[in-house]
Amino acid sequence: MTEAKTAAGGVMPADLRGAMMGFVDELKGFREDIQTKLNAQEHRMTMIDRKTALRGRAPLSATAEVEVPHQKAFNAYLRSGDDDGLRGLAIEEKGLTVASDGGFLAAPTVAESVQRVLLGGASLRRLANVVAIESASYEVLVDKGDLGAGWATEAAAVEGSAGGIERISIPVHELSAMPKASQRLLDDAAFDVEGWLAERIADKFARSEAAAFVSGDGVDKPKGILSYTTALNAAAGDNQIGTVVTGKAGDFAATNQADCLIDLIYALGAKYRANASFIMNSKTAARIRKMKDTDGRFLWTDALSVGQVPQLLGYPVLISEDMPDIAANSKSVGFGDFHAAYTIVERPDLRVLRDPFSAKPHVLFYATKRVGGGVTDFRAVKLLQFT
Repeated sequence: MTEAKTAAGGVMPADLRGAMMGFVDELKGFREDIQTKLNAQEHRMTMIDRKTALRGRAPLSATAEVEVPHQKAFNAYLRSGDDDGLRGLAIEEKGLTVASDGGFLAAPTVAESVQRVLLGGASLRRLANVVAIESASYEVLVDKGDLGAGWATEAAAVEGSAGGIERISIPVHELSAMPKASQRLLDDAAFDVEGWLAERIADKFARSEAAAFVSGDGVDKPKGILSYTTALNAAAGDNQIGTVVTGKAGDFAATNQADCLIDLIYALGAKYRANASFIMNSKTAARIRKMKDTDGRFLWTDALSVGQVPQLLGYPVLISEDMPDIAANSKSVGFGDFHAAYTIVERPDLRVLRDPFSAKPHVLFYATKRVGGGVTDFRAVKLLQFT
């Protein structure tokens, strides 16, 4: 029988020594098992953190490591006309990707870039009420009179609304743009085709809709503010925009030139003045900003910092080049609560159709968006007429 000596010089029985060695082995195995589990847990946490970081990263960048399927498929469609990916997504999305005319919904980067330019441009869109719809038109119920109000008693009847209700319908119209590029440029992997397309579409859309919101005739385009019937403010009816005259055709009056601007402000109802703004073009602004009061102080106040707008007589001014120049009988200055006065309706989707045949060797991109607009509260806006 094998024996081992103890620390005191005695002999340790072999069975006790074996038991101790077995305990040491079990302890070592337990420690290795714990370390393995800790390593596995750390690996799982690392993978979770990495996925979270990727999910939080903007997936729409041209250089992003992870792209959404629609983004990849749309990029392939723009560059080579390969629409298999988009049609596959259309099946998964129950046909929402493909338009009836064969076009496809633009990738979110393109749609968002276009919308950002439209909102930031010098357009009535910045002041108006903008509504997203899914139908072919938008209907607004307008109360033509004031709601009846008074002190009620148990016996007396409560007054109703005087003047009736009018239903105003604003249809949407197709706004289009058709930028073109060469196939050689599209084949260049370094070329940001989506950024280029968004820039071209946004520029065309912004100029077209800005002009329509001011002077559009309502035929296949929005109806602009200046296209509605006008009358002197004191005599303006329910569906007419009230005007204030300058007192001289094609110019301000020879004396007290700013009086007509003050009259224009107070021709607007008090409830609208709190959110009111002026709108005019640069040439008109250049004339008005030279005006001074009787103490020699300018009526025009420049913006004090980036992002602010100039003010005239305490009210903000939107410079819109689509407003007409000063001329005989022109309505070159508008003032009002445009959020209440004018409503813009739009379908949120932007569609793009690739056409490599009509302008060879160039490739055309036919982009469409549906937009409409119209006056919904005639009392909320007034016009200064140079007559």
